[in-house]
Amino acid sequence: MDKKLTLSLNQEIIEKAKAYAKSSNSSLSKLIESYLNSLTTRHHENSKITPLVESLSGVIDLPEDLNEKEAYSNYLIEKYK
Repeated sequence: MDKKLTLSLNQEIIEKAKAYAKSSNSSLSKLIESYLNSLTTRHHENSKITPLVESLSGVIDLPEDLNEKEAYSNYLIEKYK
């Protein structure tokens, strides 16, 4: 259930955040919600995965037989041809 929240922020920061949200095809509300969620989500003490990276996990489907090293090597070969 969504609820309204009133915040008092510096006007310049609000404008920058709105521009960033627009360029990211998101809303300011979703950006703030995502940030607050990342702050409040508990992680294992030894976890080296940041909340942002964790939130992106599962976004793309990769083939089961993908060889990451080979794929990266092929990418570099194509890039520097």
